Amino acid sequence: MSSFLRAYLVDPAELRARVGSGDDGAVDEALAYFGPSLDRSDEHFADEIAQGAPTALEALRAVVHGGPFSGNEDHAFQYGYAYRRLCWLVGQPLEVDSFGPFRGNWLEVVDDGLKAYGITAVSVADFQYGGGLPAGLPFCAVPSCGTWSAGDCGQALDRFDRAGREGRAPVPEREVAEAVAEVVGWLRIARSRQGTDIVGFVS
Repeated sequence: MSSFLRAYLVDPAELRARVGSGDDGAVDEALAYFGPSLDRSDEHFADEIAQGAPTALEALRAVVHGGPFSGNEDHAFQYGYAYRRLCWLVGQPLEVDSFGPFRGNWLEVVDDGLKAYGITAVSVADFQYGGGLPAGLPFCAVPSCGTWSAGDCGQALDRFDRAGREGRAPVPEREVAEAVAEVVGWLRIARSRQGTDIVGFVS
């Protein structure tokens, strides 16, 4: 089974202003932006919705209002996708050409490539295992979520640049080198927009 990583540059203050805010305007904004894609999502998950899972719009409304949430953990995936939509809405999607589709332990392989440059402040595998949904949202395994803070992004980029200056840049396999370069591109964009986090999802 293949997985996909999607990553977004987000202003955490803008995200907090929507998640759990109770602001119906945030729901209307998401509905206007995503519109038909919510219907397509409902068609895709029609069987689960028939068994009591919330629709995409109901899940968005619950995430914005801080509930109510279904008590069935099998339905929690809808809240994870709703949170991802809000990150997409307020943030900037980042290029993820090296991360979809992927199989097996590819994220750990890329992390090893990052560590070769001395980068340990961030981990792409954390997007798969980090349990990074905001407090109050039901846990879901898919989509999984993780967040790199602005501070961690800055530290990681400093390590990468230092390795280059000191001539310690390794020569990894081509696919790993391309993935590392893509991650470093995210870090440079994050630095150019101070105070922004990177939120990633794997599904």
